[in-house]
Amino acid sequence: MTTRRDLEALAEPPMDCALCPRLVAFREQNQASSPEWFNAPVPSFGDSGARVLIVGLAPGLQGANRTGRPFTGDYAGDLLYGTLIHFGFARGPYLADPGDGLQLVDCMITNAVRCVPPQNKPTGAEAKACRAFLRARVEALAELRIIVALGRVAHDNVATALGVKKSAVPFGHGAKHELPGRLTLIDSYHCSRYNTNTGRLTAEMFEAVFHAVQDELGKFKT
Repeated sequence: MTTRRDLEALAEPPMDCALCPRLVAFREQNQASSPEWFNAPVPSFGDSGARVLIVGLAPGLQGANRTGRPFTGDYAGDLLYGTLIHFGFARGPYLADPGDGLQLVDCMITNAVRCVPPQNKPTGAEAKACRAFLRARVEALAELRIIVALGRVAHDNVATALGVKKSAVPFGHGAKHELPGRLTLIDSYHCSRYNTNTGRLTAEMFEAVFHAVQDELGKFKT
């Protein structure tokens, strides 16, 4: 019988994960050029009792790959963590540094692909190779009720990891889908600088997603 402890161990890849040759080669290249960076699979960050799991695509080269904490050190983190603090899902200062003392509350953040990919674009095979970690991450959170997918690729990987046909849960900003196991999937455009600079995602649109998260949590007893 697989226990929560077993699932927790399966939810995070080893620091020297060798599943994806292209990502390993890129990691080794970054280790050589920037040895002071984290340069390894970026672990999930947050509350082990979380009812909310936020799933991004993959670590950014200058962000999480450098700092070792999801969405830390790039613009996407500024918007994400600022929003989480505003809605009470994080407390403390966000200083774009894993030593800033920021804590997540009732929330955890992970990525569909844990290693930084070249040009920030993982392949389908790389996402598939990492999917077992995403599935275990979901299963290890005993209190999980809501998954927030940041972008279509994260959305598709969540659906596939949980055995749901993508056609049954079409991606759309603000869309809400019921998943097996009393889970709800809520979609958002990714909080990247590109999306915000082009107006595809505004701060108000992003906040609306977390209003929906709060409303959904209100349906459950704490």
